Amino acid sequence: MSDQVFDLPTKMRAIQIGETRTADSLYIDHIPMPSPGAYEVLVAVGAAGVNRGDCYQRLGFYPAPPGASDIMGLEFSGTVVALGDHVTRWQIGDRIAALVAGGGYAEFANVHEDHALPIPENMSLIEAASLPETIFTVWANVFEGARLEAGNTLLIHGGTSGIGTTAIQMARQAGATVITTAGSDDKCQACMSLGANHAINYKTQDFVEAVGNLTNGVGADVILDMVGGDYVARNIACAARGGRIVNIAFLNGSKVEIDLMPVMLKNLTLTGSTLRARAIEEKTRLTKCVAKNAWPHIESSIKPVIDQVFPLSQAGAAHNRMETSVHIGKIILDCTL
Repeated sequence: MSDQVFDLPTKMRAIQIGETRTADSLYIDHIPMPSPGAYEVLVAVGAAGVNRGDCYQRLGFYPAPPGASDIMGLEFSGTVVALGDHVTRWQIGDRIAALVAGGGYAEFANVHEDHALPIPENMSLIEAASLPETIFTVWANVFEGARLEAGNTLLIHGGTSGIGTTAIQMARQAGATVITTAGSDDKCQACMSLGANHAINYKTQDFVEAVGNLTNGVGADVILDMVGGDYVARNIACAARGGRIVNIAFLNGSKVEIDLMPVMLKNLTLTGSTLRARAIEEKTRLTKCVAKNAWPHIESSIKPVIDQVFPLSQAGAAHNRMETSVHIGKIILDCTL
């Protein structure tokens, strides 16, 4: 495929953030094309995943790290159209999916060659764009940070989010028992259809009591939380002895007052992380781990769950849907439209 030549434009469409920083302020602009740096490939973006981090960036709370594109978009799929100096892993024409520090909401974007993964031949670019952020996040936090093992019980808050739907599938593939929380009976049913062993409607049930009943009083070995706020103390209450609680977001706030005595008495671990600002070397290591342990299962036991696809020009509508939390699975931008 290396004999392919793409006639590249001098400018591209990209989403910009308006002064009000509302979802409706997002607009298309025509900006200069990026050029791949050393060890980078330039990709014609087919699709980009929409994530909470994008909404936070739009609001001014989650800026791109130094040296990264200030365009939103933390994951994308597409076709390699140009190679930077020293690139050896990819050829022009290869289809790849990637987790990036920014740049996905555009027609073209760069990615370090070691931070991309090959897309299976029978998988669409829309489907592939839904996978990097969720799989990388779950692997880094649930499997590495919280050390989930076969036979463990995992409690996932927000089971129908992009992260949640992927975490259910990855944990079940690894031999764990999965309990999820969700905000409606329909969402609970969606979690069960993806392989969750139990789903708790947090609006009608106390999840602490429910987890206790479901585990015969033992509690959850690992808890994946993106809610924060009053969930922090409640997670501690329903964690098993030696349990690991990992936070990847704080939708209900990160400042809480809690009694830490149960953490000591139950020998709990409280942890959390982000991926965006990690060093190139750490992202390379993580990509290799995902490529070895999770990516081979994306066509069998770990499948894309797509909620809705929006044209790139309707990025504002995509953000509005994300912020209503009605979605089940991933929200995607088709960057060709």
